[in-house]
Amino acid sequence: MAIKTGRADGTAQITLDTEKCNDCGICAEVCKGAPLIMIDGRLEIEEPRFFGCIGCGHCMCVCPQECIQINGRDMQPADVIPLPGTDKRADYQQLYDLMLSRRSVRNFRDRLVEPEIIDKITAAVATAPMGLPPSDVEILVFDTPAKVQEFAADLIAVMKKSRWLFSPLFSVLMRPFLGREYIESVNSFIRPALDIFIEEIAKGHDYLLYNAPLAMYFHCSPYADPADPLVAATYAMLAAESLGLGSCMIGTPAYFIKYSKDLKQKYNLPRKNQPGIVVIFGYPRIRFRKALRRRLAKVTYR
Repeated sequence: MAIKTGRADGTAQITLDTEKCNDCGICAEVCKGAPLIMIDGRLEIEEPRFFGCIGCGHCMCVCPQECIQINGRDMQPADVIPLPGTDKRADYQQLYDLMLSRRSVRNFRDRLVEPEIIDKITAAVATAPMGLPPSDVEILVFDTPAKVQEFAADLIAVMKKSRWLFSPLFSVLMRPFLGREYIESVNSFIRPALDIFIEEIAKGHDYLLYNAPLAMYFHCSPYADPADPLVAATYAMLAAESLGLGSCMIGTPAYFIKYSKDLKQKYNLPRKNQPGIVVIFGYPRIRFRKALRRRLAKVTYR
C-alpha cells in the first residue's frame, strides 16, 4: 500500500539492471518500504510488499554496482551525488563548537542578508530528515526588513483580536479543561508577552520579530510529521551560524497563524497545513564573548 503525503500519491518505480546486479543484498537490507527482498539468494522486486518503494533513495546510495534506479515521489537517478570526503566533513569537536557558539540573537545590524546566503540556508535545510519522503516542509521567506515588519504587524493584529482568549476570566473558566500547566503558562508568559507585543508595536517597537532583516516561517502539510518543520528550522539555524549570521526561534506566531484565515489567505499558506515555527536571521550587532553551559532536564538509561 503506497503512503500518501502532501506531494506523493503512489509508489516510486524501481529499475534494476540485472546484468550488473550481483545479488549482494545490501539494497534489500536498507529498503524499509520493503519492495526489495532477497529470495533464495537472489534480489527480487515485489512492489506491493509492505509500503512499496517510498522513494527514500537509500538503495541507490548503497549499491556497489550502481545498478538500481528510482523514479517517482520526487526522486530520480540524477539525485544521487558523491558524498563529501571524510577530510571535508566536520568532526565531532567542530560540530560541537558550532553548536556551542550559536546563541539566540535578537539584535541585528542594519544590513540585508544576501540572496546567495539565503539560498545556502535553504539548501542546507533540504538535507534535513523527515518523517516520510518526500519532504512536505515549506518555507515562507521574508527577505527584507520591511517585509518582516509587515508580517510582525499582521501577526500582532491577530493577537490583539484574540487577546480575550488569554484573559484572566477566560483562564479561570477554562482551567478544568485546559489543565493547570497551560493556565500557568498563560498567566506567566503568554498574556504578559501579548501585552508587550501589542503595546510596543503601537510605539513603533517590534518585540516579536525584533526588526530582523530576514525571517522564515517553517510549516508542513497535514500528512507530515509535525516535528518536520522544527527539525528543518534547526538545520537552518546551524547553517546560518556557519555563515556568520545570528538567529532565533520565535514560537509564538505559529498558534495564531494556525487559526487565522486572514493570515493564511494573505500569505498564500495552505489552509490545512500544520504550523511550525518562525526563525529570524541577521548579522549580529552585538558580539558574544563567551558561551554558556546548558543542561538537559534529564537523561535516563534503562
